[in-house]
Amino acid sequence: MTPASLAPLHDVVCKVEVMLGTASMSVRECVRLRRDSIIRLNQPAGGDLRVVVNGIALAHGEIVIVEDSTAIRITEVLSPPSSEVAE
Repeated sequence: MTPASLAPLHDVVCKVEVMLGTASMSVRECVRLRRDSIIRLNQPAGGDLRVVVNGIALAHGEIVIVEDSTAIRITEVLSPPSSEVAE
């Protein structure tokens, strides 16, 4: 595919999620969550965040501040999830 062949898709909206980390909790632990509760994540402190688009991890990045909002700077673009790339 060439960039020009993607032109019809330029205005399609994708759901983008930036994942700080993951954790597993029992239902008992979830029910006990209150304000100021702490959930320990599996990722190391200062590690890159995962950028997920429509459920597929596409990149890693780091938090940055742009003017008055929080943003993410892409530090690594991941390989496609399968070895088959559309041509």
